[in-house]
Amino acid sequence: MNQPPTPTPPSSAREGSLDAPTRHPLDWKNPAFWDQSALEKEMERVFDLCHGCRRCVSLCQSFPTLFDLVDESTTMEVDGVAKADYAKVVDQCYLCDLCYQTKCPYIPPHEWNIDFPHLMLRAKAVHFKAHGAPMSVKLLSSTTTVGSLASIPVVVEAVNWGNRQPALRGVMEKTLGVHRDAQVPAYHSPTALKKLKQDDSGEGAVAAGPTRGKVAIFVTCYGNHNHPQMVEDLVAVLRHNDIPVKLIRQNQCCGMPKLELGDLDSVDDYKQRNMPPMSAAVNDGWDIIAPIPSCVLMFKQELPLMYPDDAQVLAIRRAIFDPFEYLMHRQTAGLLRNDFRNELGKVAWQAACHQRVQNIGPKTRQVLELVPGTQVTTIERCSGHDGTYGVKKATYEYARKIAKPVENRVKQAEAQHFTSDCVMAGAHIAHGLNDGTTAEHPVTLLRKAYGI
Repeated sequence: MNQPPTPTPPSSAREGSLDAPTRHPLDWKNPAFWDQSALEKEMERVFDLCHGCRRCVSLCQSFPTLFDLVDESTTMEVDGVAKADYAKVVDQCYLCDLCYQTKCPYIPPHEWNIDFPHLMLRAKAVHFKAHGAPMSVKLLSSTTTVGSLASIPVVVEAVNWGNRQPALRGVMEKTLGVHRDAQVPAYHSPTALKKLKQDDSGEGAVAAGPTRGKVAIFVTCYGNHNHPQMVEDLVAVLRHNDIPVKLIRQNQCCGMPKLELGDLDSVDDYKQRNMPPMSAAVNDGWDIIAPIPSCVLMFKQELPLMYPDDAQVLAIRRAIFDPFEYLMHRQTAGLLRNDFRNELGKVAWQAACHQRVQNIGPKTRQVLELVPGTQVTTIERCSGHDGTYGVKKATYEYARKIAKPVENRVKQAEAQHFTSDCVMAGAHIAHGLNDGTTAEHPVTLLRKAYGI
């Protein structure tokens, strides 16, 4: 009788990333991080691997820019691209993180060790340290300062009026580099922190899963100055579900706009000022929720990667949640109230990039689908907005191009509601639709469904 052949030992070399992805800390305290020649060498290595793969070409403008540079070079390889032109690729990256989280097969622990977003972040940081940034760019990324000034009671009406005037928008385009056609947010007075004056004591909290049952809200710059209604709706929904709520009242920007600029010193400054009140809340048994995905991601991922040994940062990472992630923990524990009074019908939901890369799953859709008579169409494409990228004159047209597939999907959905957890992305998409569609935050829809 013939014996079966002896199995060939498996090769240790494997194509693609077959293991769970990991993320290396951002080694920004190491002098080598700031070395220009070492940076360019690493960029050439990664660009060459990206050129040979090209899976990410549809995600943003960084990859088409890179591949055009390669294809138009004399060698049609990365070695034919001038190092000075690397900045053209960097300028188009707005750190959405989708290439790392959804497309690239060569992320760590793969031996090629590609982390494209953090390589672009390093390039931005090295450039910022060497050359700084125009005052207009620094101002646009100073969201707390701008919001505080623009929300002064007398000033707020003038700011909102000016943002609607074509002539003044032309001046803004020339001085601040904000495209005259870009959708810019309105400012509000009073702010969310001033409107929501009553904090709960925390008594009666009931834990669910990893949550402790009482919530301290990091209201975010946008939630405080531009969209206080979103924060009010979140508070109403949480309290309707018997969850004690308080607001973190001494806070700075989470730091994401400065991170996208490469201004790591400002990120560090914001971190130092945010840690005491946030840590105090966590130490007192409160969970933290922020209504903007980018802010949640900053505390869940970016700050822990910048400060991997900081106990306060790591404690906050464990304690902070996306709003709908939090509500699904309540639902799983049988604690979420399902006394919905109103159907929502068809809902078109754009899954925000900085929510997707938290790897929590489509929690917003899952919660909204608990509402009877509600059907959610999920759109997993980037809006192209991402902070200042979607309003700057230099990148506005690219942002509109990236948003176009999302706009088409919203039209095809023929839904009663259009929503995105990122209110900036939602407004950007609705602006491109130009048909009267308005973007509603999902927590606003949930409040409508509860009828509260």
